[in-house]
Parts: sequence; structure tokens; C-alpha cells
Amino acid sequence: MGETTQRAGRHLAYSYPDRFMILTVFLGLATSQGPNIQQYVQRDLQDASFLARKVRGNQRELAKINKDFGNSYRFDKIAFQYKEPLKLRVEATVDSTSALYIIDGPRQTVRVPRLRIRQTFDLKNAPGRRQSPLDFGVLTPGMFTELFQAKYVRRDRTTGEDVFDLTYQNPEDTSRHRVWVDREKGITTKREWYNQPGRQLATFFYEEPTKVGSTWFPTRMTVRNVDDVVAGVTAYEAMKINTGLADSVFEVK
Repeated sequence: MGETTQRAGRHLAYSYPDRFMILTVFLGLATSQGPNIQQYVQRDLQDASFLARKVRGNQRELAKINKDFGNSYRFDKIAFQYKEPLKLRVEATVDSTSALYIIDGPRQTVRVPRLRIRQTFDLKNAPGRRQSPLDFGVLTPGMFTELFQAKYVRRDRTTGEDVFDLTYQNPEDTSRHRVWVDREKGITTKREWYNQPGRQLATFFYEEPTKVGSTWFPTRMTVRNVDDVVAGVTAYEAMKINTGLADSVFEVK
């Protein structure tokens, strides 16, 4: 009876090499998940103010990306103010006409006084229309509270940067972004933009980063269309960080 029990036990129990192999496989699966995007967000960033200056804009090449995106290059300068989480104020002037654009969470308001335009939209089910720090090459905690979710893809063998796919938490919008992240600075150096059917629209390169306080920001952005032609170049200037922007800045009066 004792010998039979021991023989059965040997069949049921794992030997030491078996247990070691299982542990190795388990650890391999755990580490293959890669880093979490939260490791790279700019946690010290509370608010930011800066100017975006058009360096170059080719409307013919921009039109191959997106009509609305191309129209943004008709402005020579645009003033941006951002506050966590996901509050954005944009002011621009073209041909003596000023425009105000405010994002507060999923609510977007557009105001053009000269044309008597004032419209408010709920973008809860259209998150791809919302601007965020991602457009400027910066990752913030607020981006991942209600807007994006990130999936680790791989480590780029050439640059050593981590690559993530960013999709919207609302599944009704299937557009996505693939980003290359500078692990030391917590900024994206490259972003590929894909529309809802899955077609790539453009590739953005975020360059010449500078440190303002404890926060890194790219100071130049180059966008190439699917023909790999430079369609636009933007410089970011007059950067101010954590000045204590009031919530009232993001209210439309």
C-alpha cells in the first residue's frame, strides 16, 4: 500500500527540473508584458503655456493627411494653455479674425466673435476629435484617466526606445496612435497616426527637447504624410510651466 502510494505520488508530483521550467516560463510571460506607460508620464506637470509657430506648411502635402489638420497650418502662431487633467485653451488669429477653442474634458467649445460663431460639442463618443498633450509629444497622467489606454508593443532595436499603441478607452472610436517614448525624458520622439479604418495618415517627429523646471518638452515638431514628404514644421516657444493657471481660463464667457 505504501509503495503504491509513493509510486502514484511520483506520477502526480513535479520533479525539480519540471518546477524550474514552469517557474521560468511564468517569469518569462510576466516580463514579456513590458513596461507600463505610467512610468513615463510627466507627473510634475500641472499646467503649461506656450506658442506654436509655423515654420513651414505645405497645403498640398497637408491635404493628403487630413483637411482639418491642414487648416491648422493656416495660422502663423497659436497660443496654447493646458491644465491637468485635459483642459486646453487655444487662441489664434488669421486675417484679422480671432478664434477661440476650448477643451474641458469631453466638451469642446469653438468661438469666432467676428463671424458670430459659438458652438459647443460633446465629444464623449468622438474622442479622436479631442486635442491632448499627445499632439505636442508630451505624456501626462490625465491622458490615461479617461481618454487613452496604452499597450506595450516592443523595444525599438535601433533607438532603444519603448513603443506603445495608444487606443481610446471609448471603443466607438477605433483610431489609434503608435508612439516611440524616450524613457529618460518621458516624451514621445515619434508618433504614427492611424484613422478608424486602420489607414496610416501621418508620422510626427518631436525634436530638440528642452527641460523647463522638471518637465521635458519637444521644441520642434515635423509631420510627414504617407508619401514620406514633409508637410509641416512647427516650433514651440515661450514655454512656461506650472504657473498656476486658474480653471476660469478654460471657461467660455
